[in-house]
Amino acid sequence: MDSTTTGGGGRGSAMTPGLRERKKLATKQALALAAMQLAVERGLENVRVEDITDAVNVSRRTFTNYFSCKEEAIASLNTSRFTQAVEALRHRPASEPLADSLAEVFGAEHEAATQLGPERIAQIRMMMTSPALQGEALKTLVATEGPLAKVIAERTGADPQSDLRPHVLAAAVMAAVRTATAHWTASDGTDSLPDLIREAIRQVA
Repeated sequence: MDSTTTGGGGRGSAMTPGLRERKKLATKQALALAAMQLAVERGLENVRVEDITDAVNVSRRTFTNYFSCKEEAIASLNTSRFTQAVEALRHRPASEPLADSLAEVFGAEHEAATQLGPERIAQIRMMMTSPALQGEALKTLVATEGPLAKVIAERTGADPQSDLRPHVLAAAVMAAVRTATAHWTASDGTDSLPDLIREAIRQVA
């Protein structure tokens, strides 16, 4: 066993949590990506959890440590993207209009979508049209609203406990992201998804 995982030395013990967490995050990401890839190739209904774990070379128990089902695994890719956007909002210039900050951080997180061509379009279309995935995707949108409202409140000096506006705006922003994505999918990706998201967010923000 590697000395950094035994906890025997002071330095190794200090490094262990970081290394362990990075490995866990990498495994979780690999499972989510494998689930998405297999679902696009075979159809969601034709993918078993065992297929996903075989692709990543881990056990079913490892899968259930992170996800309750394949749909949750796929939807977690959106969770990561939204979490990064909310964190990026904290670091936008304080002098920048809030609408511009919101549009930019969510648009930037979707830049890669237009660089992967038909494969990415197929992935997003599946997310938008599969009833099972729609439910999980909605959960990720709703889960993002709370953290986003908190950052909006910080930016505007509002009290997130008593002021409704940060929560309404957060919900509107997430709805704008979903609507812009649906529009982009329907157009077979002929428009720029990041630009559509920026436009939609500015309309509501």
